[in-house]
Order: sequence, then structure tokens, then C-alpha cells
Amino acid sequence: MPRKLCNEEGCKSEARGISGKCIKHGGGPRCTEPDCKSRAYNKHGKCVTHGGGPRCTEPDCKSGAIGKTGKCLLHKGGYRCSEEGCESSAIGKTGLCKTHGGGYRCTEPNCQKSARGISGKCVKHGGGPRCSEPNCNASVQSNGGKCIEHGGIPRCNEPDCKKISIGKTGKCFSHGGGPRCSYPNCKFGARGPTGKCASHGGGPRCPNCIDWIDSRVGCSKYDGYCATCFKRIFPDDQRSKVIYTHTKEIMVRNAINLNFEGFIHDTALYTGNCDCTHRRRIDHRKLIGNTILAVETDEFGHRKYDQKDEEIRYDDLYMIHSGKWIFIRFNPDDNISKTDIDDKIDKLIETIENCILRIENNENTELLEIYKLYY
Repeated sequence: MPRKLCNEEGCKSEARGISGKCIKHGGGPRCTEPDCKSRAYNKHGKCVTHGGGPRCTEPDCKSGAIGKTGKCLLHKGGYRCSEEGCESSAIGKTGLCKTHGGGYRCTEPNCQKSARGISGKCVKHGGGPRCSEPNCNASVQSNGGKCIEHGGIPRCNEPDCKKISIGKTGKCFSHGGGPRCSYPNCKFGARGPTGKCASHGGGPRCPNCIDWIDSRVGCSKYDGYCATCFKRIFPDDQRSKVIYTHTKEIMVRNAINLNFEGFIHDTALYTGNCDCTHRRRIDHRKLIGNTILAVETDEFGHRKYDQKDEEIRYDDLYMIHSGKWIFIRFNPDDNISKTDIDDKIDKLIETIENCILRIENNENTELLEIYKLYY
């Protein structure tokens, strides 16, 4: 008996049941859930989404298992993308995930994004469900049938804030929504699975300074490196030429080198047998007897720096060098004082000279002295 094909125009799949259609176009048993038109699996009478068919074997997971793996797509069930290093699910017969070209592509000229629904277009070009508001062609962002602009996603409940709320908090990331940093007394949002904010080690770290206690967040723009490390490692790269450099810190360095000898600039401070847990950097430092004279160029007055972190930094440095310390914190900007930068540097040189004289005369009796210029 010849195989009966689906009666949808251009479809060559086999028809199921008396409907004359294939499973994709509505043939065969349908899910018994109200308003659901998906295919029912086995004797459950329900589709995969509503509990039909085998379930994922991962603990507490209720999603449907894909293929013979016994796991859902999220837990790496079914076929994986064939791109090296990609763990996403392969779409269709391509062997690739959507990101790498699997599944249907948008029919708009020169667009390589994934098509949504039967439109043959990506979301940007009109594919997928559209917002139900009159004259709005934006993409639907929730079960409510509306786009972001028309309330498709819950908004932060802080006054005048239009950002998207995260989780059950009713607030956006900036106002306390989502997981918070696990570092004591830190109120910033956690980045990634680390449980910490970017300042305390959360999010993707720069591979060059990842083991440093003051490591920085890596940036895709700089191939995963932080801007500072990228500029140092790849100085000839075109991207390095437009990275902001601490020009005022360089100006201070030049002035110190012109007037003094032996100052070390922007180099990590190690113990004799460093286990890489205290790689703190100081802008300018010099060891005189048992005292380290440190000069920090605090551009913009370090207004965004956490005071608690600054105190911890002093403690960490003291663990590396348990002798005496003198810190000169120098603000080169005019946000507080309107003094000319040349006059500021003259005052800094004078202060350094006085500190060196005090150290040489053993007049610095405290373990830690901090002088702040132009704060």
C-alpha cells in the first residue's frame, strides 16, 4: 500500500490518522492540555512540554529527554554542535547549533541569523510572534504577547526605573535584583557562577592576571584580556592604540624619575616565596631602610573605590612587607582643588623629599602613615 503524504502544499512527510496531515502540520494525536496543539507522546496524551514522553534523568529536572541520552537539551541531551568547544545543541541535520549556522537561516539578503517560526525570518526582520499592541511590530518577550516596551517583561519597581526586574525581587540588577555578591558588606550583583561581583573576582577574568588578588574582568573586545594587560602584551595591536592610558600617572612617574632614583613604577609586590595570593601593585615605590615609601596617583580621586577594599589593600601590603610604610595619595585632577597640575606636582616632589628625610632620620615612628594631597 503506497504511503499517504501530508495534504499540506509542498510537504512530503507521511500523513497520520484521518486528518490527512503529518505530525508537524497537525496530524496524529494532539496534547490534551487546553489550547495546546503540540503532538501527544505515548499513552500520556500530552506533549513533551506538558509531561508526555520520557523525562530527563537529571535530579529535579522535569524537562523531556531527547533521544537515547535520557537527558534534556539543557543537560546535554540529543546531538551536540560539531563546532570545536561548543556544547550547545545541534539543530536539524546540520550538526550545528543556531549560533554556528544550524537550523533555518533568515531569508533576508546577507542575514545569517536563525529564522523563527514559519515566517522564514529572524526576530530582527519580523520572524516569530509580534507584539499585540496596535501598530507595534516588535518581538514578543513573554507569554503576555507584548514586547519589552509595552510591558512584556516585568519592570523594576524602583521609582522612574524602566529596567527589567530580575527574579522574584521586583527590582533590576542595579537596584538589588538577582543574586548579590557574597563578599562581606558588598551590595553589588554577582557575576556568573562565582557568587561575586566583578570587583571581588566574579565574571570572566583576564587570563594574564587571573591569579592576582586584584585581577580584572576580561573583555571580549580584547580577546578575553582586561584592557591594561592587553595593552602591555600586545602593544602593536591596533586596539591597544586607542585604550585609555593613565596619562597623569605617567606624568607623575616622569617627574619622580627626574628628581629621584630607585623608585619602581607599577610593578607587582611579591614576598620571597610568593604563592601568588598577594600580587598587589603600587604606582611608585622605594624601599629606604625598613620603610617603603609609596606614591599612589589616584586619578579622579578614586571616587568609585570602596573604602573597605582600600583598607584591605593596606592590610595585604603589610603582610608582604611587615616593616614601616609611608603612603602619599596624590590626586592630580581638579575636581576638588583648582590648583594647576604643575603646581600640584611641585608640591608632591616637596612632600616626597620631606618623607625621605624623615625616614633617613628615623623620625617615622608609626607602622603606617598616609598623606593625602589635594583631596
